[in-house]
Amino acid sequence: MSSSDTTETNTKKKRTRKPRTTKSKTKKPEETTPAPAEITTPETSTLVPSEPEPAPAPVEEIVPETEEKVETEDVAPQVELPKFEKSLADKVTQKFGSKAEVAYIKQNRIRINVKKEDIKDVASYIRDELNFDHAESVSGVDYPDENKIEAVYHLGSYTDPELSKQILALATSAPREENPNPGRDSTRLPSLRDVFYSVEFHERECFEMLGVYFDDHPDNRRLLLPEDWADIPPLRKDFDIKGR
Repeated sequence: MSSSDTTETNTKKKRTRKPRTTKSKTKKPEETTPAPAEITTPETSTLVPSEPEPAPAPVEEIVPETEEKVETEDVAPQVELPKFEKSLADKVTQKFGSKAEVAYIKQNRIRINVKKEDIKDVASYIRDELNFDHAESVSGVDYPDENKIEAVYHLGSYTDPELSKQILALATSAPREENPNPGRDSTRLPSLRDVFYSVEFHERECFEMLGVYFDDHPDNRRLLLPEDWADIPPLRKDFDIKGR
């Protein structure tokens, strides 16, 4: 092949060759996942269910200051007094009024307290009008905190069948001396020896054991203690037994 043919052939190839077109490479936009839209909700709504609210605390009832609270304490039922015993006590109070204080009324038992200035009058009335004809005993009680010594006459009846089970306690008191000098201090009471003969020895015992001197007693001597007893009366609460 001659050079001219070669040149011609190359020329044809050049002519038939399509022009090179350059395509511009465009980058595809990166696919981005859209962010979730922020959800706005009213303040009153909640997305997550909340825990159940605790029950409200009980409200304490407020009572106005002017309203009085009603007390619910049980009231003790009133005990009906025995009729017969109450009738005896009523007769004494009707006769002497405030001079005679009824301490208690029980079945077969009555107690009346009087001042020492009135004890002879009350005792005489109980003997003459209520038929309590004798004193069964006389007891003494020391009350150092109240500065008094009490004498209690227990009265009964031999002659009235209705009073066969009744005991009427007639009580009075005398001042108590801290440094007793029996018979020479203020611890003195009127004697009921002229009203109830049986108190003669009982009052003597009360004199030496508690130091209560009974005025107008016919024989107010010692009964149990030795004549040379020099200590305080042994039934007083401040008496100490020697050697213990």
